[in-house]
Amino acid sequence: VYVINKIDTVAPEDVRAWQKFFEGRGDTVVCTNSALGKESAKVLAALYEVNRDKIERYRLKGARYDVKAMVIGMPNTGKSTLINSLAKGRRTVTGDRPGVTRGEQWIRLDNGVILLDTPGTLCHSIEVEDTAYNLAYIGCIRDAILDTEELAVQFAGKMSKEYPALLEARYKIEIGDKTSLEVFEAIAASRGYLLKQGEVDYSRTAASLLDDFRKGRLGKIILERP
Repeated sequence: VYVINKIDTVAPEDVRAWQKFFEGRGDTVVCTNSALGKESAKVLAALYEVNRDKIERYRLKGARYDVKAMVIGMPNTGKSTLINSLAKGRRTVTGDRPGVTRGEQWIRLDNGVILLDTPGTLCHSIEVEDTAYNLAYIGCIRDAILDTEELAVQFAGKMSKEYPALLEARYKIEIGDKTSLEVFEAIAASRGYLLKQGEVDYSRTAASLLDDFRKGRLGKIILERP
């Protein structure tokens, strides 16, 4: 079962496009905003449907089949929040940074489902540069090991090409034909993130821009389409 989470952060048509992509491969797909909590029922329903034949065979023998599922996903994509929703808030720590879940944890739910929660998983090497940047933008890669200033400049350039109106509305700037760095510096000036003698505070601007994106303050943004 593929869970497309945080659907509130992107436009409905982009959610549908990814849902159609996975369903076209024959996969079961559930679209959720796990922060709402109430949508966990959709995930359980999908697990039951995928295991329906086994559940029925056990029922005919007078036994109960416990559905066992491993929760696998990239860091900072809402896995722990989803599991908390499924488990009615009984078990795990959540956070808006990768690496909150440190080890494997078995969680038995009340409805015949046993979940194995695992730490966020990434490929050992990411060969496509755009993919690496996108993962860094959304916080799947820890900021502590990145040059966040360079990352934020790259992000400013991407947004100025793909979502210029959102940047202009949020920061009250005009993009025009500005370079990535010029857009970044315009954001800094608009926000007043300047050091003595009017120099740009690159660190503060980078942190603010990335946080605005990750918290959804820029608007509904999709970084990659199928």
